[in-house]
Amino acid sequence: MTALSDTAALTGRSLRHVLRSPDTVITTAVTPVALMLMFVYVFGGAISTGSGEAYINYMLPGILLITVASGVAYTAYRLFLDKRDGMFERFQSMPIARSGVLWAHVLTSVSANLAAVALVIGVAVMIGFRSGASPVAWFAVAGILVLFTLALTWLAVIAGLVAKTVDGASAFSYPLIFLPFISSAFVPTGTMPGPVAWFAENQPVTAIVDTMRALFAQQPVGADFGIALAWLAGILGAAYAGAIAIYRRKVG
Repeated sequence: MTALSDTAALTGRSLRHVLRSPDTVITTAVTPVALMLMFVYVFGGAISTGSGEAYINYMLPGILLITVASGVAYTAYRLFLDKRDGMFERFQSMPIARSGVLWAHVLTSVSANLAAVALVIGVAVMIGFRSGASPVAWFAVAGILVLFTLALTWLAVIAGLVAKTVDGASAFSYPLIFLPFISSAFVPTGTMPGPVAWFAENQPVTAIVDTMRALFAQQPVGADFGIALAWLAGILGAAYAGAIAIYRRKVG
């Protein structure tokens, strides 16, 4: 119970930092919304997906992943600040469970990113997104997003622990934000040149996006669902193990 109460207290501290940081809200919510509006109203009319559905329905899963990828940069940033400012040493001198320090940042990331995702979905509905998905399908989409957020957050923890500068802590997320653009998130992979199409079809974002898109459209998910879960579980497991090992060396 001590570990849980310590984690809850530290999570409250991290959440207060998020609420006091307007730039966090702008980056994690407003920027993906602006990107979504640009794709729908500027590029959407010129892009053919071959599916016959509204473009907002096609590209929303990719925007949701970009929302999370941009949001986890702040986890690395805040963790780096705690390390730089000596908070780890201060916590070590207090009767606080060591695991609570990392889990507070992780739970804060999940909470903040899911709030940003909910806002993006709300705006998507306002501009035409529609889904006849059942509650079970929505629950599956939510589960995928939570796993995706956890996997990227533990990668952010590693970045925050090993970074030497503030810019280094935040910059790790740039490739993660860029990855959906080389996938099926915005255009079918069949329209891409051979090597690019091969990469797009075999990287994790495509399986995740295709699974979410099928769930929203009430279509069979096929093998994509298992592939997506395998990618997410593998990344999450490796990132978690790496983060814990690095943290133990830092505080040991």
